[in-house]
Parts: sequence; structure tokens; C-alpha cells
Amino acid sequence: MLTLSGCSHLQPTGKPSPSRYKSNAYFQYRPTRTVLVIRIRVENMKHVPPSLQETRRFHSTDRLTEQAIQACTRLGREIAWENLSPLDLDQERALQNRIVTIGRADPAHAPFDMLRTRVLQNLRQNNWTSVAITSPTPSCGKSLVALNLAFSLAHQEDCRTLLIDLNLKHPAIGAMLGVRAPASMEEFLRGHTATHNLFLRHGHNLAIGTNHQPVQFSAELLQSQDAARILQDLQAKLEPDVILFDMPAVLASDDVTAFLPNVDCAILVAAADSSTFDEVDECERYLAERTKVLGAVLNRCRYTDR
Repeated sequence: MLTLSGCSHLQPTGKPSPSRYKSNAYFQYRPTRTVLVIRIRVENMKHVPPSLQETRRFHSTDRLTEQAIQACTRLGREIAWENLSPLDLDQERALQNRIVTIGRADPAHAPFDMLRTRVLQNLRQNNWTSVAITSPTPSCGKSLVALNLAFSLAHQEDCRTLLIDLNLKHPAIGAMLGVRAPASMEEFLRGHTATHNLFLRHGHNLAIGTNHQPVQFSAELLQSQDAARILQDLQAKLEPDVILFDMPAVLASDDVTAFLPNVDCAILVAAADSSTFDEVDECERYLAERTKVLGAVLNRCRYTDR
């Protein structure tokens, strides 16, 4: 059905004459509005004004073009993921480092699955993709939280996730996994290294960008236009549903401040045995002034069920 609004040149001036139209092509007359509803069989396109025929053909061509573009985009994304080298994971070392969401045999995976679900719901509700994971001070366990969250997200079959180690001065993701980064994160952010030379793929829906070479002037790199462009290109190429950035501590440097304009939201990880209330409060307020804060995660919290 074609609905034409405001086509005054097609609007009958009086009651339509039944003899004017064939039985298999008719006009529904609406005298109160200048709207004409036309139902026409394909074989009777000759009854449609030439201008409408052209419009219909253009619309059909546009739909086909759009479908072709979407198909090519999907194919390009699949090829990009397949081109990533598989992650040769040292599962024993991962378990020793308390990465419990890979196999989920350890009951400790449950809190991370709960965190995953809450994060994913918030991202989808707000149409967000990127999350900065940080902490008030170093050694709060934010890299551990980032890794467990990433592998928990990997169990969500319809969700593709990137985990990127942007703690450039003190990279930890690769060491915790027992893998050596095939390339430098600095070279990648400067556009000197291709995506498939840096990122390692776990399964079909998790890619991890590790780093083995510390960067001295990391804040300048993180707020550079080159880095922003490279990360935008990465997102367009792999089309992830979630991007997790493992960041430095808020109070340790200006790296987080430099990079926050590139993310949709942030998670603050505090350590129950070392973070103070004042530190958590200060950092949460600081982050809230610059981005959306999904919440705070209390790590190393020991308790017994009663």
C-alpha cells in the first residue's frame, strides 16, 4: 500500500467516477483530508503516475543498496574477527591469578556474572559501548575485575567484547593471562600496528589487546587525536557490543582524566583492605563530573555466611 500525503494534484475535486478506474486498481476517497490511499497490483503499474513509478523504483533500489551495504559490513566484521590470532591461554596460570570466569568451576565466578548482567543491562538501556575500569589507587585489583568481567561477558553468546589494557605505565593483563603481547600498545595507538597484529581472540566473541612495553608519557598519548581516531576505527571494524578499558588508578596520574572523553561510562574498583572511604568518595565524585559512573565494586571483601 502506498500512502501519499499532501498530493493535491491527485486529489479528486468531486466524487470519483467508478468508470474511471479498472476493477483491479481503485482509489479510496477521503473527502476530509488531502490524503489518497492507492492499492495497485504489480501488473497494473501503468495506472500509477510516472512520478510515482520513479519513486517506487528509487525506493526499491535504496532498499537493495542498504541491504547490500549491511551484508558487506557484516562480512567485513566477521573477517576482521577471524583474522585475529587465537589466544593461547595458560588456564592454570589464569586460575592461580584468580581469573575464575573462564571455566566457571570456582563458585567465585557468581559475583562477576552478576556484575556482567548489571553492566550489560545499563549499556543496552543507554546505548553505550565503552567502559573505563579504574580504581582510587594502584593494587586494588581492577585488572582482575576487568579480566573476570571480560570472560564472563564472553559466555554471553550474542555479545562481542573487547578488553584493552590502557594502563600504559604498568600493563598487567598479559602477565596475568600468561601471554606476551605480539605488539606494542603504543605503536597501535599511534597507527603503526594493525589490529590483527595486537589483539588476540578468545572463542568467537572476545578479543584482548595486551601490552608488554610501558609508555613513559602515557597521558599525552591517551588524549591524542591519533589515539581517538584509532579507537574509533577499531570500533567500526570489529563492531563490539562492549569495550572494557583497563585504566590506571585515578589518584596515581592524569591518564584517566586524559582518556575519559573517549568512554561512555566508568566503574570504580575499591579494595576492602586498603581503600579508604575518603578515597572512594573523592574518586567517585571526580569521575561523576566527567562521565557516567556505573557504580563502585568492592574487591577483596571477605565474609562468611551465617
